[in-house]
Amino acid sequence: MLTYKNSGVDKEEGYKSVDLIKQTALSTYSKKVLNELGSFGAMYKLGRYKNPVLVSGTDGVGTKLKLAFHLKKYDTVGIDCVAMCVNDILCHGAKPLFFLDYLACGKLDAGVSSEIVKGVAEGCHSSKMALVGGETAEMPGFYSEGEYDIAGFAVGVVERKKVINGEKIKPGNVIIGLPSSGVHSNGFSLVRKLITDLDEEYNGQKISEYLLTPTRIYVAPVSKVLKKYKVKGMAHITGGGLIENVPRIIPDGLSAVIFKDKIKVPEIFNYLQSKGVPEDEMWGTFNMGIGFIMVVKAKDKDKIIKKLSKYGENAYEIGHIEEGDSKICLK
Repeated sequence: MLTYKNSGVDKEEGYKSVDLIKQTALSTYSKKVLNELGSFGAMYKLGRYKNPVLVSGTDGVGTKLKLAFHLKKYDTVGIDCVAMCVNDILCHGAKPLFFLDYLACGKLDAGVSSEIVKGVAEGCHSSKMALVGGETAEMPGFYSEGEYDIAGFAVGVVERKKVINGEKIKPGNVIIGLPSSGVHSNGFSLVRKLITDLDEEYNGQKISEYLLTPTRIYVAPVSKVLKKYKVKGMAHITGGGLIENVPRIIPDGLSAVIFKDKIKVPEIFNYLQSKGVPEDEMWGTFNMGIGFIMVVKAKDKDKIIKKLSKYGENAYEIGHIEEGDSKICLK
């Protein structure tokens, strides 16, 4: 007799997974969430805005997941998933509102899925954002047993007159860099080619454990700055590094001049480069120690850096804006 279960989908394990996840998700709720998990759609009360603009973003964790599979460590990649989405919408000045996740696997393990969602919830707490729903898809024959994929979807809001998109960037503005925690969640297809032994020792631990360090979430410190200062532009430094991400906010006719010798490059990038990667490839693939940048007025630079420091950010000046057609120039 054929059943859904002997076809590879265990509904009971799915129910168990939901039960384990439910309290974790509820811990992120505020009074603006109008219903609980289990509805066909999540309802969120927007609140008082004169001319609100919703800002949304979606992303995943990529092949960094391979390290989690290897270590059977599942409690950090959910943070990565949130970070990759929420740092993007933050670039436009948006206040994060809510998050949804999508988890797909070959065979569902409720314990594993609950650990992943704990990480998602931790990221949501850091972003002051509600985890309002998600989807877990058990797809036998599509994913290998023990492997999964995760993606996320973040929605935020900003008053239209406060939208940040880079259009007000001017020559003489200063570029402030906020440090990354390491490789974050980009470039791991290259990393896995360079690191063939995931159990090799690096800084007193397995290198795979070190590389699983989650992507930093910049919402809390940056939001504090936005309440007091006018920021001209912001960029989340993900795949393609500074070279690909900074130009996305630079108006035509201007160039972001960034001084590589000002950037405090973490040792992990020097180690990866020593495996045979050209310097240009490193700067065009990885964040190289800068996870987020802010373009500000020169007169506000020191005050903003001091403000960021108050909230635990070791931010520093890495360049400036000048006239030019290149959009970005790394010196």
